Amino acid sequence: MSALVPKKILPVIVLAQFAGTSLWFVGNAVLPELKQTLGLSQYAVSNVTSAVMLGFIAGTLIFAFFSLADRYSPVKLFFICSLLGALSNAAVAWIATDATSLFSLRFITGFFIAGIYPVGMKIAADWYEKGLGKALGFLLGALILGTAFPHLLKNRDFALPWKSVLYYISTFAVIGGFLMILFVGDGPYRKKTGGFHWNAFGKIFSSKKWRQSAYGYFGHMWELYTFWGFLPVILALYATKNNIDLNIPLLCFLIIGIGSISSVMGGFLSKYWGSAKVAMTALFISGLCCFLSPFIYYLPLPVFLSILFIWGFTVSPDSPQFSTLVTQYAPDGLKGTALTIYNSIGFLISTVSLIVIDRIFYSNSFLAKENTMLVLGFGAIIGLNFMNRLIKSR
Repeated sequence: MSALVPKKILPVIVLAQFAGTSLWFVGNAVLPELKQTLGLSQYAVSNVTSAVMLGFIAGTLIFAFFSLADRYSPVKLFFICSLLGALSNAAVAWIATDATSLFSLRFITGFFIAGIYPVGMKIAADWYEKGLGKALGFLLGALILGTAFPHLLKNRDFALPWKSVLYYISTFAVIGGFLMILFVGDGPYRKKTGGFHWNAFGKIFSSKKWRQSAYGYFGHMWELYTFWGFLPVILALYATKNNIDLNIPLLCFLIIGIGSISSVMGGFLSKYWGSAKVAMTALFISGLCCFLSPFIYYLPLPVFLSILFIWGFTVSPDSPQFSTLVTQYAPDGLKGTALTIYNSIGFLISTVSLIVIDRIFYSNSFLAKENTMLVLGFGAIIGLNFMNRLIKSR
């Protein structure tokens, strides 16, 4: 990394990203209470998660279309979105009275997360011209911990009321916004675009290597958030089939959270292997776990949990490396837009995956229940195909 970058910058960006992205899965962490309080349907997992995803997609499309992260200070954008995202998240405890109001508020929260997650990566790219894969490994590790954090607050050792969980997470997100604007600022490698670029999407997609990197990421996104969203369901199904008691929130925190370690490790490995090979290796192993998933419910508990931890360990470290690749292959002055649009498409794919898997899981087809998660493996097959092409072309 550049000697010009103060040592405090990366830790502060990581902590701010961790705080802001904790808004993401807080709805899933308190979902049992929300289902009971608001009378939600059996498809609550996909509906609540999809509401955030659709809001995120809408936000990323608007931010990308107007190139907001490239035209204006990304640090200020991050700060504003952290405050507004925290407000809309806390509002669930104040004004949500039914499924419609809940989904609307989660949609709004997702919209503002679009100014936190990809914009945080843009801020890191503005500070770290070299060693970006390592920096984004730490940054995505923070996102993963942020995703897992609400589950920790809901585990039986804390047993916080669901409204308190929302308030704590919102407060944490606000703190993250202040950390970013007070202690980070815009990086030395920021290249401000002169104005609105009507042909930005065309310029970005004209790069063959950018497309290959993005398509690899799209295959990865078919799996990632659906696995995270359905992890409580997977654990509950195992507990029911084997008549045992599990601390599901704590296990969710640990299995999702272990991905933060692998993301940091992947960042270091990228310096030696290259981002493409790190991403391809992780995608191969997590895809293999998808195809093994129908059999894990019949295994002893230690083996079952070991496979889930391997899955959690490998499902996420390819994310920062895909982000590194699309940043490297994006046109100068449009890197923020490139990150935002590729995230937008990726999360649209995740939303479709969530809905499809939810419907299959609760159907009476031959793929119902324990066989459902193998469908996620087809995303890995597609992603591996494009990553193999990228590696061969380099």
